[in-house]
Formats: sequence, structure tokens, C-alpha cells
Amino acid sequence: MQYLEVACRLLLAAVLIMAAFTKVSGKGAWLAFVHSLRQLDQVPSPLLQPVALAVVAIEAIVAVLLLVPVRVAGWIGFALAGCLLLSFTLVIGRALSHGNRAPCRCFGASSTPLGLSHVLRNLMLVCVAVLGLAGASASGTLDAPYALLAGAGGLVAGILITAFEDIITLIRPAG
Repeated sequence: MQYLEVACRLLLAAVLIMAAFTKVSGKGAWLAFVHSLRQLDQVPSPLLQPVALAVVAIEAIVAVLLLVPVRVAGWIGFALAGCLLLSFTLVIGRALSHGNRAPCRCFGASSTPLGLSHVLRNLMLVCVAVLGLAGASASGTLDAPYALLAGAGGLVAGILITAFEDIITLIRPAG
């Protein structure tokens, strides 16, 4: 169970770090993210900048909590990650229910319209947070080689999740 916790910590941390980083890095990334919030039409205009800033800050803070090798930080990190991802899922679901398929700026510039895949991805990440929280309750010592392997697996899975739309674009037949 503890190795599952390590994998979940690194998977979620990778996803949240990439999400925060791609929203603020690169030419025009921040404005594109704020514009995507405007397109979702769920945040009043005067609150767009503060909400965008809060999203990025919370993503970064939760990632740091998940990376701190202290049990309490892990519990808090997993709980906050689950709540944050569930909130994102609800926002996307609400947008879709109103026919809004604005491009997702979850991981930087993307022209992919919101869809069921975004909801499913986030629900899967909520499950990862719940599994991590369950794993954080286990006690005992970790064997370093197995912990490194679990962490590497989680990190790779996190990176693949952040690149999912790009991977699909590469393998989808043209036309």
C-alpha cells in the first residue's frame, strides 16, 4: 500500500506541476488561460484574474504538499488534490451540459474542445487521490529500490496523462 502512495504522490504532483507551469510559461500562456476561463463562462469577469491566480497557486501548493515526504502533508495533499480535481470535473461537466466546448487549457495551449475525455481523465485522477490517501494510512518502512520504482512509475504515468491530448493527436488518423 505504501508503494501505491509513492506512485500516486508522484503521478499527481507531476500532473499538477505541469498544469500550473504550462498556464504561466511561454508567450501568452497566462492570457490564454484567463481567456479560457472567460470562454467557460462560469466566472464573473471581474474575478477572472483572481480565480486564474488561485487555480495556479493551489495547483502548485498541492504539488509541493504531495512531494513533502511527511505523512500529514501527504494526507492534506491527497485530500486537496481530490477536491481540486473534483472541482475541475464539475466545472467541465457544467460547461458541457450547457453545450460549451471551449478548448481546454489544462496543460497549456490546446485547441482540443472540452469533452467526455476531460471528465473521465479528471475522475480517474480523483480516484488516484483517493487511492493515495488510502495508501498514506498504511504504516511500515519502504525499501528504497521498490519506492524508486513506484515513484518512477507514477512520474511516467503523470507525464503521459499531461501529454494525453498530444498523444491522441499523433495516433488519430488524419481526415
